[in-house]
Amino acid sequence: MKITGYRSLSTVHDWGRVTGDVNGVQSGTTTPVPVLVIETDAGIEGVGLGAHTDIARVFPAVEGEDPRSVVALYDRMLDWVFKAGHSGSVFGTIGAVDMALWDLKAKAAEEPLWRMLGARERFVPGYASGLEYGLTDEELAGLYGGFADRGFKAGKVKGGRDLDRDLPRLEIVRDVLGRNSRRPALMFDANEAWNQAQAARYVAAIEERLDLTWVEEPLRRWDAAGMAALRGKVRAAIASGENLTGLEQYRPLLDAKALDIVQVGNVWGITHFLRVATLAHGHDLPVSPVAYNANPIAHAAAAVPNLLTYEVQDLHFPVGLDVDQEFDDGGIVLGDRPGLGIVVDESRLAPAGSAADLPAVAGPHIRPERAALRLVAEPDVIDVPAVPLRPVS
Repeated sequence: MKITGYRSLSTVHDWGRVTGDVNGVQSGTTTPVPVLVIETDAGIEGVGLGAHTDIARVFPAVEGEDPRSVVALYDRMLDWVFKAGHSGSVFGTIGAVDMALWDLKAKAAEEPLWRMLGARERFVPGYASGLEYGLTDEELAGLYGGFADRGFKAGKVKGGRDLDRDLPRLEIVRDVLGRNSRRPALMFDANEAWNQAQAARYVAAIEERLDLTWVEEPLRRWDAAGMAALRGKVRAAIASGENLTGLEQYRPLLDAKALDIVQVGNVWGITHFLRVATLAHGHDLPVSPVAYNANPIAHAAAAVPNLLTYEVQDLHFPVGLDVDQEFDDGGIVLGDRPGLGIVVDESRLAPAGSAADLPAVAGPHIRPERAALRLVAEPDVIDVPAVPLRPVS
């Protein structure tokens, strides 16, 4: 079997609500979902999800190769971009190709990827994370109520600018998920919005009223010394890593003992996740993937020995993607469809040149000018469209 070509497609995920974090809120209720399809001469195709803007640069590294050599091809792609570096969009492109190659390999073996990777169970424990910063308190309760209906006992809240706003929202999530547990796990995600002193004061203030399981990205992603110091000042575990691109970026954080929970972004691919999970396991640390549409890394997460929990952001899938997964008992139940279990209906995808292809000009992916430099809490001005909240169940 040889790799012969690719198709770069795009669709959208319709959240039925606005999504965002302390850095900003999306201007609408849909977000783009890039889809990469790798073609072979055997007629089998592999599906990868995530931005792949550098595909024309990376694809020659795998063209004509057997996709079943996926680990070697992953390193070949890294070598292919060696001189200019593999971070940022290049690493995302490599991740999308890698995802598609693993999908191909499992399809060729006629097995679901979780089974081929050696997982014993198809169930992946998870936590609810609704990207809920732009929702009202009532909408927040409704959203997490839907997750509670599926058995979730843990949830994450976005915040970090206004303690008077964040504390009641944490309590809402605690009370809603309390239907399933006397002490549901609560996570708080600041998305790199603080400096070290702000983080220590803010988390300490939360912990006067609530028990946090972890605080996520309290400081800039590379601040090993800062997060190591923060570990000694708060009770909550320190979680970070979703934006790190390559094992070399984890090493300073692990050497400094800056992390309690090692996070990995879905969009960076299967091989990257497996390697980071092994690195974390060697430091006796748990790993927790940060979600993306259709939860592709869940297959790999089921196979590693140090999985703590998997972020679940929605109980629906992108337009035109049929995904063989269910959500029950507080986690993801993977199906038996070969590969990643994703079937692409190209007739339903967003056409080229649509809004799905346009980059965001505002929202959670753009860092505010005064991040980590605000002296006092500022009222949140959240300009969101008036749309009914779609039932999460």
